[in-house]
Amino acid sequence: MLSNENFSRKVLPFLKTEYFESREQKFIYEEISKFIEQYNNLPSKEALYIELEKRSDLNDETWKGTQKVLDSLAAEETDERWLVDATERYCKDRALHLAVLKGIHIINGDDKDHDTGSLPDILSDALSVSFDSSVGHDYIDDASERFDFYHKKEQRIPFDLSFFNQITNGGLPNKTLNICLAGTGVGKSLFMCHQAANCLIQGKNVLYITLEMAEERIAERIDANLMDLTIDELHSLPKQVFESSVDKIKNKTQGTLVVKEYPTATAHTGHFKGLLKELMLKRDFRPDIIFIDYINICASSRFKTGANIGSYFYIKAIAEEFRGLAVEHNLPIVSATQTTRSGFQSTDIGLEDTSESFGLPATADFMFALIQTEQLEKLDQIMVKQLKNRYNDPTKNKKFVVGIDRPKMKLYDCEQDAQEDIVDSGQDDTPAFDKAQNIDTTDWKFN
Repeated sequence: MLSNENFSRKVLPFLKTEYFESREQKFIYEEISKFIEQYNNLPSKEALYIELEKRSDLNDETWKGTQKVLDSLAAEETDERWLVDATERYCKDRALHLAVLKGIHIINGDDKDHDTGSLPDILSDALSVSFDSSVGHDYIDDASERFDFYHKKEQRIPFDLSFFNQITNGGLPNKTLNICLAGTGVGKSLFMCHQAANCLIQGKNVLYITLEMAEERIAERIDANLMDLTIDELHSLPKQVFESSVDKIKNKTQGTLVVKEYPTATAHTGHFKGLLKELMLKRDFRPDIIFIDYINICASSRFKTGANIGSYFYIKAIAEEFRGLAVEHNLPIVSATQTTRSGFQSTDIGLEDTSESFGLPATADFMFALIQTEQLEKLDQIMVKQLKNRYNDPTKNKKFVVGIDRPKMKLYDCEQDAQEDIVDSGQDDTPAFDKAQNIDTTDWKFN
């Protein structure tokens, strides 16, 4: 680092003080790093002697040790590419070594801020250490790649609701976190069950994680949706007819739906990653989309439950872990959150009505509110309001209504005239949908 400026500038952004094994090496590295940052140049040995002598945290023995290390340094001609590769390997080994030591402290109870659930993330971070050679996108030189990106069709999972497809540019892209905001009993779980059923019919592999209701209750809602039956009709269905209806669903899709239940407030992304590995090994199941019902009753893999940390940082940490899971497995994650007490009574919910943590909307890629009023309830409708949208202009189709069939756990497109009296809707006069696009499930109905 003292004799090769190119090498120093390549590796300095990735080095950490803890990678150096002795205290003397750590002190010297810190002074080299500070000198380059302040003067944009490599320090001489004499400059390092002076800066180290100024430090008040060096005792006589350590000061003599740093002098000895500095005296032993000599410039040598070495292939720069090999030097960078060797340094990267060293940093990976040190990161893994430190991660294992941290894991031992956590297991022994010496680390009060983390629990054993954070071990997979700590080891994963250590194993992912690398020297990224990319220094950014060059606006002029990389124009051709940028043009290809503009015309590349992004893989998305579409809705069966026309307005949702319009506001998301055709559906949910991979590596995203999508949040539904609503009050208690308004329809968060209903929305996710409906969309899970829609994804299954599209032939997608769906993982539905529930921390609120039993696995069977979620499956019951999806049965009602796909069989076009009310919950009461479903319960009175003869077994032979039920099995025949399940066979019809099976013949209509190549996808698989797995519902997994966890106790409330106990599961986090560490558990979910373990589940994904088990499903892959035992069932050869890799999900295309994950639904988590819902985010506020999950735990964080980085912070212990009950740790001295506010709800803002705790929920934000969970949201960041969810989005990291979506990026790691290259799929969209859909979850939900509650409104505040004032938001529950509001007819015009905003981001400020997100309960517990404003850090959640800061992390989400797409966030919308479900609003229910007495008038809408009488019309079997529910209003959707965009709150945050990284896929499209959130001022277009800012508000719209969809039909809701609660007994059958279904949502559907409303006629265009249902949209006309919405204040600040951001809609144009073009018809929003073609009802023929709806999935035809009439032949499944139990008579």
